[in-house]
Amino acid sequence: MKLLENKTALITGATRGIGKGIAQTFAKQGANVAFTYSSSAEAAEALEKELMSFGIKAKGYQSNAANYEAAQELVAEVVKEFGTIDILINNAGITKDNLLMRISEEDFDTVIEVNLKSVFNLTKAVIRPMMKQRAGSIINMSSVVGLKGNAGQANYAASKAGIIGFSKSVALELGSRNIRSNVIAPGFIETEMTASLPEETVKQWRDAIPLKRGGTPEDIANACVFLASDMSSYITGQTLSVDGGM
Repeated sequence: MKLLENKTALITGATRGIGKGIAQTFAKQGANVAFTYSSSAEAAEALEKELMSFGIKAKGYQSNAANYEAAQELVAEVVKEFGTIDILINNAGITKDNLLMRISEEDFDTVIEVNLKSVFNLTKAVIRPMMKQRAGSIINMSSVVGLKGNAGQANYAASKAGIIGFSKSVALELGSRNIRSNVIAPGFIETEMTASLPEETVKQWRDAIPLKRGGTPEDIANACVFLASDMSSYITGQTLSVDGGM
């Protein structure tokens, strides 16, 4: 029995890293997958093909979730194409790290817009279709940094902490309509983004983690499957840390 059979998921920022891991795992679990990408049409096409090999429907959309109108249009297109959106995963995000003394106003605004405002944009767009079907699971990607803070990441931490407050509020507002809103807070996940870090830095990270390893995109994806499926039908407003015990 596949846990996400006949459900449609919309995943933002899915052509690499955590987003890609979620898309692959969801397809294996029987979900139809609509996903967004920002630039690489080739990567999107390759992912589409790979996902469809699991016998599900998949389609990539070039869309900027940080743009309000674009997010509304995207959701309308996905509903038209797939008939429903049962699961929304707000995963798209960026970093522009620097000490507060050096963060420019633009670097602050951009990170808030891409990481936090996109969550507002897409959540607002999906609540109508989800209310109509009286069911839905919204999963927002925060970070261990959103819970603990991190020197050199004040803008990123603010955006990721904002996601938690937003998600809890949405859970309270939409619970009566059977729409659930939860957060996943990944720890140190090894992706293309971390591959560029010096080996010594990565080793220090791993040593500081009780489970002594970095996480994989699949570790995050498995937690998403749980929160997206009916197995978690009585769970809302929660933040699940997937961080090896950090």
